[in-house]
Amino acid sequence: MFWRNGLVSFTAVFVSTVTLFTLGAVIIGNAFLSTSLAELKDKVDVNVYFLTTASSVDILNLKKRIEGLPEVKSVEYIDRDEALRRFVERNKGNALLLQSLDELGDNPLGAVLNVRAKEPSQYAQIADFLNRGTKSTLDQGEHSIIDKVNYADNEYNINRLISFINSTHKLGFTIGLILVLMVALVTASTIRLAIYNSRQEIGVMRLVGAANSFIRGPFIISGVLYGSVSAILAGILLYPGTYWTTKITSGLFGGIDLVSYYLSNIGQIFMILLFFGILLGMCSSFLAVRRYLNI
Repeated sequence: MFWRNGLVSFTAVFVSTVTLFTLGAVIIGNAFLSTSLAELKDKVDVNVYFLTTASSVDILNLKKRIEGLPEVKSVEYIDRDEALRRFVERNKGNALLLQSLDELGDNPLGAVLNVRAKEPSQYAQIADFLNRGTKSTLDQGEHSIIDKVNYADNEYNINRLISFINSTHKLGFTIGLILVLMVALVTASTIRLAIYNSRQEIGVMRLVGAANSFIRGPFIISGVLYGSVSAILAGILLYPGTYWTTKITSGLFGGIDLVSYYLSNIGQIFMILLFFGILLGMCSSFLAVRRYLNI
């Protein structure tokens, strides 16, 4: 039956391939989105600036306490000399500023702790811990060793990032779901049309007393073949698709290599496409025989 209706089978396979290609694109697009958002998250941090009089022992003790917070992903310690080197590197084009720095004769910068949270929404909790602190760990006598915590300066951007991430996840999921459902409906309609073309043959089988399961069998097998062939074709087409997308997005977020992601996960992606392809073909064939031919 798959080969006898060549044109109809080709149409069903073509539409099913588009469906599964869309599904694969949604899977890979989700990986691209997740990696892009991870890159954005890594660019956000909270800096703890210390007084020049703060000792490295006190700072490292605080660093250990911060690392113990469940919200913290990493803490980088930048000593005074490294802070000065980075400051000079960032302002190497500003001769007046560097000249003023030389005239001071001493390093005016204190050490810094660069704190990264696991999620942007957790920076507020970390900042609250730093602002509250305890004298036994954060203070020298009556004076805090912390000069400034720049969370307040970055709070607006952090909140915007949180909102962007939440909106992007919802939008990506919604668009992907709508695309897959739309194309799946078209695929199901195409398979039903293929079965509709065989209505006279089914009518003859019913007249001779063939069981419903016997009539459905060939169509369900055809649906399985539609899904299997479509999954293979979609898997093949995804490779040039990811290659082209990687070239287009090479300048974004450090250049995410979707080709490498696809090749390293090709087995898992193919199994997902094969599963949904067979499921879609079987269900569409079963429902078409049942609904359109009154079996």
